[in-house]
Amino acid sequence: MYFRSIMTTENHPFEPFLPANAKILMLGSFPPPEKRWSIVFYYPNFTNDMWRIAGLVFFGDKEHFILRTKDGEMLKKFDKQKIVDFCNQAGIAMYDTACKVVRLKDNASDKFLEVAEASDIPGLLREIPECNAVVTTGEKATDVVVDMFGCGKPAVGSWSEFRAETEPGVFRSMKLYRLPSSSRAYPLALEKKAGAYRKMFIETGVLNPH
Repeated sequence: MYFRSIMTTENHPFEPFLPANAKILMLGSFPPPEKRWSIVFYYPNFTNDMWRIAGLVFFGDKEHFILRTKDGEMLKKFDKQKIVDFCNQAGIAMYDTACKVVRLKDNASDKFLEVAEASDIPGLLREIPECNAVVTTGEKATDVVVDMFGCGKPAVGSWSEFRAETEPGVFRSMKLYRLPSSSRAYPLALEKKAGAYRKMFIETGVLNPH
């Protein structure tokens, strides 16, 4: 009883990141506790490999988005401005599938996240009319999207089709890509994760293969 009484609902700390030219909407589950952030942006935990994956795929360098001193010394932080500029240019939108959660343990694990309120994903898609795919980066995020839209649950590295009502009576055909989690708890080598992401970025038109 006491344990339940101290659990509180946590609101999402970030605003949706929705570039007008976004071709894809990337959705995780929820940010980790603030003490684990290295930047005030999505995938902020320095031990999370999302920005290393993006560095490998787009620049051939897993350290591309890591902040450095003027002397070139690597810091244990990502470069937020470099990431924001990249996402704006590439057309990558970001948010999470939950806007309110109860964190059952003080960590970043999806296993201990209880979704108190799912995000308004159709509302997000209304803001990015060029978007043709939703990309989930973990099983909990995938499950929320599947439940919301009633589509098939794709295998990791694959996609399924769904329709989103982005205006009353107006539906948009979309793809739901389910990609490997960028968390190091997910047992797959960084290079193999990057390969799955590269394939998705090419298929959605975010990355030119040439």
